[in-house]
Amino acid sequence: MKLIEQYQISDNGYHPFLIRDGWQVAQLNYMPEQEIGNIEKVDIHYLTDEVFILLKGKAVLIGAAINGDDIEFDVELMKPNITYNIPVNTWHNIAMCKGCEIIIVEKSNTHEGDFEFFPLSDEKKKELENLVKKSFDEIG
Repeated sequence: MKLIEQYQISDNGYHPFLIRDGWQVAQLNYMPEQEIGNIEKVDIHYLTDEVFILLKGKAVLIGAAINGDDIEFDVELMKPNITYNIPVNTWHNIAMCKGCEIIIVEKSNTHEGDFEFFPLSDEKKKELENLVKKSFDEIG
């Protein structure tokens, strides 16, 4: 008799793999769009907090406050085995290095429609890139 389920995701990208009764667990593995030089936007969820846990690699969690066309960033170098929460209605993204793996917990089916994107200007992309690189430099 097998009572314990196991999941292991090795493909790049975002993969919801355990969706139950109003919540889901997903794994986000490195993908080129999440490399700091390639981040084009931030996103927001109106119905759920979003929890991030770094499994391996290097990542910087990005929060953003948007007021008109002005954006203020808050960046956090992720540490393994720490639970990070992006509260509902908070703009965010994540910068990842190759080999990075992150677990995400959120309300079920968030990936199917509870999101909006805000495109970053070239100036804001450069500002964000500098902030993230500075965070990555902290760990060498």
